[in-house]
Amino acid sequence: MQFLPITWGRLAGRLARHLDGLEPSDGSAWLKVGIDGAPAAGTAELAEPLAEALRDRGRAVHEVDTQGFLRSASLRFEYGKQDPDTYFEGWFDTGALWREVFGPLEAGGSGRVLPDLWDPATDRATRSPYVRLPPGGVLLVRGPMLLGRWFPFDVSVHVRLSPGALERRTAESERWTLPAFERYERETAPSEAADVVVRADDARHPAWTGLPGDGE
Repeated sequence: MQFLPITWGRLAGRLARHLDGLEPSDGSAWLKVGIDGAPAAGTAELAEPLAEALRDRGRAVHEVDTQGFLRSASLRFEYGKQDPDTYFEGWFDTGALWREVFGPLEAGGSGRVLPDLWDPATDRATRSPYVRLPPGGVLLVRGPMLLGRWFPFDVSVHVRLSPGALERRTAESERWTLPAFERYERETAPSEAADVVVRADDARHPAWTGLPGDGE
């Protein structure tokens, strides 16, 4: 796999241009983009400039951070507060993401999506109001372990950290999650599953694999 150096801003611009030339693969009126990466990978470094680049092109954008779709503490901590298998399998409410985010953006859908569902700090529902993403808009979903769950992404980006970089950049209090990411690599192989891979061991100097058919 060959990686080419690029800045986050240029990468966002290239992806935005690529998305402008795409039609939704599911026949709906909305493009769906997944930006996958561990919390330490800093997926916001790409998601935020990409959203800005798309808006500059006149596209409506709705951003979803899967941190807002965690399950309740009683479910997350059923087997203890630091169980890697539960983190891998059950921390994120994928059913709610399907129901409240992806479902309304299917062909014939209403476009009415929920920004977030659960506040982990208060362990209560956020009660955020629904927002309507107009036809032609783009959904950006970012978070860990997004791939291998059959989410209908038109473009998926995996922000990759080597095992050493992941360990160094993960806070001490969160290092219990590292076995979950080892399992994710082993079972899902995100660098093979994603359309685009960004190597971000040095966040100041990312490198990427490019886009299929991209001549630059």
